[in-house]
Amino acid sequence: MVKSDVDRVTEENIAKGGVLVRLYFDIQDKEENKLQPLLVDLINNGLMKEKGVVYCYGSIEKPLLMKDIYITSGTVTMLFDKFMPLIGIVFRYAPAGIEILKPDKEINFKINDLQSMLMDISQLSLDYSKFILEKVLKPEEIENFKTILENRVMLGKQLLKEQNILDNINKDSDPNNKK
Repeated sequence: MVKSDVDRVTEENIAKGGVLVRLYFDIQDKEENKLQPLLVDLINNGLMKEKGVVYCYGSIEKPLLMKDIYITSGTVTMLFDKFMPLIGIVFRYAPAGIEILKPDKEINFKINDLQSMLMDISQLSLDYSKFILEKVLKPEEIENFKTILENRVMLGKQLLKEQNILDNINKDSDPNNKK
């Protein structure tokens, strides 16, 4: 059996820590003819251009009229080079459903990768909070919030620096660690 280029690229990326998912999006509007272009734009100018996306394709269902509003759904299959870009997509685009297609058993993370992902998630949450707060805070409150954020970044860098130093000390004093 001859594998398609898509199958080959998928297998190669999954073997290197990638993830293949199916995302489900819904969209509603009073005008039926706006729905398909909005979903096409979401796929072509949003999802497909996100960092870490290897490929992306989708299908759009025929709109249904429900209580004077047209509603449709889009099913988007995406291959990511790593797991973290998927988290960013989920956070930014809020799909109605997610199905992990591959790998189909388990996903393993190195501790450093997991720590990095958690810090990225924290940053996404912070960026989102900042966006919301900038819409409701007064200018002087925004400046105070920015100072707090800058201090948090400096503290985080210091903690990471100290952690790396502690990791190196622990490695040097570990009798099982052979050089």
